[in-house]
Amino acid sequence: MSRASARHILVDTEEQCTQLIEQINGGEDFAALAAAHSKCPSGQRGGELGEFGPGQMVPEFDTVVFNEAVGTPHGPVKTQFGYHIVEITSRTE
Repeated sequence: MSRASARHILVDTEEQCTQLIEQINGGEDFAALAAAHSKCPSGQRGGELGEFGPGQMVPEFDTVVFNEAVGTPHGPVKTQFGYHIVEITSRTE
């Protein structure tokens, strides 16, 4: 079974999400931005979510984590919680 590790930043608006992705792509530190901006308690851990398998996260999140490139910020990913920037840190098939 596939397993993945990821980190994320959760914000209220698509605009804020897009601005943070631009900052990350411009070289800003993902973990520092997560600590400063994420609404999720994981923000205090740099957005780290640990390791999980398919079906353990909301479907929109799973789709990104188990299909997109590792090590790149993806988003905005809209869920019932808000807008996420998702970075897959590792994945095994």
